[in-house]
Amino acid sequence: MKLLILGGTVFLGRHIAEAAIARGHAVTLFNRGRSNPDLFPEAERVTGDRARDLDRLSGRRWDAVVDTCGYVPRIVGASARLLRSACDLYVFISSVSVYRDFREFGITEDAPRAELADPTTEEVTGETYGALKALCEGEVTHEFGTGALIIRPGLIVGPHDPTDRFTYWPVRASRGGDAIAPGVPGRRVQFIDARDLAQWIVTMCEARRGGVFNAVGPSAPFTFGDLIATCCAAVSNPAQFCWVPERFLLEQGVQPWTELPLWIPDDENSRGMDAVSGARAFEAGLTCRMVQDTVRDILDWYATLPPDRAMRAGMASDREQAILQAWRQAAQNEANGL
Repeated sequence: MKLLILGGTVFLGRHIAEAAIARGHAVTLFNRGRSNPDLFPEAERVTGDRARDLDRLSGRRWDAVVDTCGYVPRIVGASARLLRSACDLYVFISSVSVYRDFREFGITEDAPRAELADPTTEEVTGETYGALKALCEGEVTHEFGTGALIIRPGLIVGPHDPTDRFTYWPVRASRGGDAIAPGVPGRRVQFIDARDLAQWIVTMCEARRGGVFNAVGPSAPFTFGDLIATCCAAVSNPAQFCWVPERFLLEQGVQPWTELPLWIPDDENSRGMDAVSGARAFEAGLTCRMVQDTVRDILDWYATLPPDRAMRAGMASDREQAILQAWRQAAQNEANGL
């Protein structure tokens, strides 16, 4: 199979390229050449900015294209139009953030999608991200029809994650001491190992299979408490996690998802975000490795990074300890009837 990857050297794209090459496929990478330029010497490289240099892909033919870096509908639409005559399958990496309403559990691929208040905007923010991805999906589907494969992952995790949004938890467990866990242990969480997602995407390309799929894991329900326990079991001297109520964390100005990754406060408008249905993808062959394997591999990878590398998500140690102290004092005051 001849596979074109838009991107291909950062995180998910890197794992897709690695999986495809390992399975004997001919891979072409189209990117700006700025990130990890020495990866995959066996792959063909076409250097360019997709916003300006798409013509560098003209006159070529591939079996499938995987778009790992599409955020703006105008640019994704231009890519899809150019490549319509160049391949039979266009794989677009979207997001579960495309859904309009997260009040219900078990959201399926047929649920209504978000819409932009200003349909002309191209600024990617927390408020516009999902709706922009939904419009990007529309551009791909318009050009490719049944040859469009729309993948909607939840949080993607694993080695080489540049965001640290999941990495924070195993690393925090490994550092020991007293640590904050948000809310209650029974709150459900969803995430998918980038390597599992990559292998499945290559398999879907091999089968030339289109459609829309939520790519979420683990394969069985998994809670925040399960995650903390798994991270602690992977290290020799784990942190002692204290479950601090959401109300108190919010009063302290703690930022969900960024200061405490994976934490989404439990309210009626967002409680379904970590309970999206992945049934269709699992029926199509998606499999998820054990979470302990993901945690172990993340710790092994993180140990290879420079020791002075700052975490890109999570809470600073001094702030964490100050909040823990404040919570213990508040809990003591409440116990004393103060």
